[in-house]
Amino acid sequence: MTRRKNAEEWPMAADLYGEMQLAPAAPAGRRWRDYLPGVLVTGIAALAAAWLSDHYSVPIVLIGLLIGLALSFLSQDPRTHAGLDLMSQTALRIGIVLVGARVTANQIIELGPLPFAFLILIMVAVIGITVATARFFTQDRHSALLAGGATAICGASAALALWSLIGDKKVDQARFTLTLVGITVASALAMTLYPVLAAQLHLSDAQAGFLIGASVHDVAQAIGGGFSFSQPAGEVATIVKLTRVALLAPMLMLVGFWLSRSSQGEGKARISLRLPWFIVGFLALAAVNSLLDIPQVAHDAAGVGAQALLLLAIVATAMKAKLALLLDQGWRSFGPIIVATLASFLLSLAAALSL
Repeated sequence: MTRRKNAEEWPMAADLYGEMQLAPAAPAGRRWRDYLPGVLVTGIAALAAAWLSDHYSVPIVLIGLLIGLALSFLSQDPRTHAGLDLMSQTALRIGIVLVGARVTANQIIELGPLPFAFLILIMVAVIGITVATARFFTQDRHSALLAGGATAICGASAALALWSLIGDKKVDQARFTLTLVGITVASALAMTLYPVLAAQLHLSDAQAGFLIGASVHDVAQAIGGGFSFSQPAGEVATIVKLTRVALLAPMLMLVGFWLSRSSQGEGKARISLRLPWFIVGFLALAAVNSLLDIPQVAHDAAGVGAQALLLLAIVATAMKAKLALLLDQGWRSFGPIIVATLASFLLSLAAALSL
């Protein structure tokens, strides 16, 4: 296979399903050292993001995005392509699998049927409202689906998974990058503001925990926001947030079905309804975690591994972005994110007040 020399032809995506690749991700004859340049620059950038996040209390996802965007010029060197593809695809898939270690059936049982039903209703409503209002911001429904789904579930990791399912032909790289930045900023603001608002509204620990766990996008920030309110609120927020994470796989299946029906209506059959291996792995690990008494050290290792791999995927994806395309995006691109964030907060607040 002839090696591409034009950087414009290189697929710019964190592609879970491999559908956006114009050529096989690992051409025949590619050796392990071909991956080193991209893997090394991604790893160094991720370590820098982790250090800055730890020392300056800045969300690690946001720092990783900004560093990756600042280093995007490196993706113009063909030697980095193999490693960046590996980090933005394989690392992401394995990271999603390891997220399953955070999920158990007991969490859903402890949550109870009514709060769990509220979470499902909130997820569906947030996605529906965001898609329905997209035309007011001159955004297409796929961009709104990306923003709504990521907000409703678990922020950046859900955005990456959804974008790989939707495809870069329907949501281009620039719009996805802006969506990812908007989601991480909104999540950081929510972690800071929601505990304060919960206190001003005189919510109980259980109500505040549900509100924060059900509306803050990122897992770590939702848990941190809950514990900043109180210890009991943090415990409730943890259970609620991890239950939302458990809804990632069902949401991806529903979105895949919807996209499949839409493609068939256009005379296409692009999306397969078969579960990709990483979703099967996610569900399998969650099942094992529910049925077996796994040592705490294994839980901790899986959590750290998931966070590290998702950070690497985010950094690699940002490094593959074409910054020039961001200039073509106006403020309206943030409209779906704002709507999804407000809808998530208001619906979660209404549900919390009814508990």
